[in-house]
Amino acid sequence: MYTIVEKIGNSKKRVSLSLDSQPGHCVKLAGSFNDWDPESSPMPEKAAGHYAVTLELAPGYYEYKFVIDGEWVLDDGNSNFASNDFGTLNSVLQLD
Repeated sequence: MYTIVEKIGNSKKRVSLSLDSQPGHCVKLAGSFNDWDPESSPMPEKAAGHYAVTLELAPGYYEYKFVIDGEWVLDDGNSNFASNDFGTLNSVLQLD
């Protein structure tokens, strides 16, 4: 699930992405905003089973997935998705 936390000037927005799952997992975020590198966006466990990260993004179209213990999964809290080159789906984040 994502939430726009605040607008930063005219060019960027602070966006929080979160995932509720079982506690004790290694959760990361990969997407077009970080060249699909899950190592660049770890999602710490903020509370038992609640993982979150905040990014600063310019307006645009972004695709992403959560990486939970090495498994790439859709954001169940986001009903927007698109097909990818691997025959699966990516979650979509559109910032205006």
